Parts: sequence; C-alpha cells; structure tokens
Amino acid sequence: MTDLADQLAAAVIARLTERGETLATAESLTGGSLGALLTGVPGASQAYRGGLIVYATDLKAALAGVSDETLARDGAVAPTTATELATGAARRCGATWGLSTTGVAGPDRQEGHPPGTVFVGLAGPDRPAEAHRLALTGDRAAIRRQTCAAALELLLDRLTGIQRTSP
Repeated sequence: MTDLADQLAAAVIARLTERGETLATAESLTGGSLGALLTGVPGASQAYRGGLIVYATDLKAALAGVSDETLARDGAVAPTTATELATGAARRCGATWGLSTTGVAGPDRQEGHPPGTVFVGLAGPDRPAEAHRLALTGDRAAIRRQTCAAALELLLDRLTGIQRTSP
C-alpha cells in the first residue's frame, strides 16, 4: 500500500514528464527523503535531475547558493532561505523547477522556532520563487513525512493550476 507522499511523488513525476520539465530539490530537515520519494517512482529519471542535501547551515550557502547575508540576517529556518534554496537547486542542477525544505523537525527548538515550523520553497519558470510556512505537529518522523507530502502537493498544485488559499 502506498501512502499519500508516494502518490504525490508519482503524480509530480507524471505531470513534469508530460510537460517536458524537470525538478531539483534542496533539502535540509528532510535530509534526502524528498529525493528518495521522487526517485522511487518508475521513470523518475525523465523529470528528476537531482538534489542537494544541505543539512548543515554552511552547506546551504556552499552548495545551494543561499547568500551569507540571508543566513546571517534570517537564519536557516526562514522563508527567504527556503526561496534561495529552491532557486539554487534549480539553477545548480539545471532544472525547470526547484523545491526546498527547511525547518525544525525536533525534538528541540532551533533559532527560536519550535518543532513543526517548516518552510517549503518553490522556484519555477512562471513567477518569482515563493515560500510557504507550515505549522506541523507530531514527532520528528511525522514532521518530516508531512513536510515531504506538503512540498509535493505544493508543486503538484502549481503544475495543475490549482490555487489554494492557504498552504
């Protein structure tokens, strides 16, 4: 039996393939789980270019191109960081779309943010990069799973033209 995140990953890969577009990811709190979901879909290589696992703050700058100024001013858990991660993933991996995750899975607070504070970044060809704030509940594993599903749903909504009033 597949769960929601697996179904969303399959739908994202199918939609990107239909459109002839590609995706790259930059993951912090999900630590590669989002990329694993995407590459678990048969035919993923048609649409998924690859990803950056930027768990450490310094790697957000070194690998994904988040500006040192953004990290110093806003921190690793911030909407600006999420948008720069998404933009950097797309640019550095040569993809049409960039999708990023950054936040606090717990159990401890980070940068003053409680567990469940998450930002998903999305960069695409049709408008400026954006970040969506999530306030998730549950243990560390649940927050990471929910983040992956929310990120995939956000991208799928954009690919299919669905407009939601709240992420």
